[in-house]
Amino acid sequence: MRLLLDTHLLLWWLGWPQRLPAAARQAVETADQIYVSHASLWEMAIKCSLGKLTVDLQALCRQIEVDGFEWLPISAPHLLAVAALPPHDDHKDPFDRLLVAQALTEPLLLLTADAKLARYGSVVRLV
Repeated sequence: MRLLLDTHLLLWWLGWPQRLPAAARQAVETADQIYVSHASLWEMAIKCSLGKLTVDLQALCRQIEVDGFEWLPISAPHLLAVAALPPHDDHKDPFDRLLVAQALTEPLLLLTADAKLARYGSVVRLV
């Protein structure tokens, strides 16, 4: 199984493991490959610059590699796939939409605790 971690699960895995749902821990521990999107790094960088998140991004990047996770760059096909996603009035987060598009394009299974993402179908696993 090839997983793409959403930003919250990544943060919980790396810094707050007590928040990580047991199903998420099991999925990560049994996955063949685990990806972290550059979109998640971008989202965290923005939140850090706005004072909404306090995390050492350099250390986070090092830990991702230590844990054996792989970076997933943002590509043109990923961005084009965002345009094909159905709109939802109650959820317009551009980073989440990009993660869904990446999961569809690669294909990967997006692991998330965000129930609003489950509506995108079998490409999303809610934990």
